[in-house]
Amino acid sequence: MLPGMGKMPNLSLGDSQLKRIEAIMQSMTREERRRPEVLNANRRARIARGSGTNVAEVNDLLKQFGMMKRMMKDMGKMQKAMAAKGGLPRMKL
Repeated sequence: MLPGMGKMPNLSLGDSQLKRIEAIMQSMTREERRRPEVLNANRRARIARGSGTNVAEVNDLLKQFGMMKRMMKDMGKMQKAMAAKGGLPRMKL
């Protein structure tokens, strides 16, 4: 178990959920995918109509994205801190 993962919701997704997420993402413009902070209520409603979902599902996806983005940023900070202390070597991907 990684630190901070206890706060994360269940991340297992079924095929129907993945298709719904894909539909939502394909209903976004390139700019909206790159910068989700530009999404206001009108844009979220348009995305929901275009993807065949409701605004709550669009909001949930954006919330999950924000959580994952913060978690990845925190993990990067932890990795840098460990390397500075002479801990674990940097992982190569």
